[in-house]
Amino acid sequence: MSIGRFYAGIAALIWTPNTKQYLLLRRSEQKDYACGAWECVTGRVDQGEGFEDALRREVREELGVEVQIEHILGTTHFYRGSPTPENELVGVIYLCSLVDPASIHISAEHSEYRWLSGNQAIDLLSANDPSTQWALRVIRRAELIRPMLLDNLIKVQSKTGFEFG
Repeated sequence: MSIGRFYAGIAALIWTPNTKQYLLLRRSEQKDYACGAWECVTGRVDQGEGFEDALRREVREELGVEVQIEHILGTTHFYRGSPTPENELVGVIYLCSLVDPASIHISAEHSEYRWLSGNQAIDLLSANDPSTQWALRVIRRAELIRPMLLDNLIKVQSKTGFEFG
């Protein structure tokens, strides 16, 4: 197989520790892909940008806030549409926290948002389209992993980050 070219992306699954709820956003009807689907913050990594820089930029653009990056939830590989090289994306999914859920201001990329418990999010993500099923897998993984995360590990990772430059 030849060396390919593809997009790099990030996803930020944000939760608020006070209420133990996750933030889900509904993609605007004007989006070119998966309009109307529920998701977490997602976006592409720009040229010359690292994953964590991209995450912070995307969160600022989509929500107008800064989040605390706590843990890497996993990686992803998918196609934004047909399985062609120009639609291929690989990415890193991060678990993030936001202390004040009322501080967000969604951009035009999304039409609405909801703060939901894990079970409520799982119930909401019932559509069979690939984007919704991806979001469902992300929530389920977070619900599995979050209880196992140690406070000291989260503190170190939040302070030092994950990139080695």
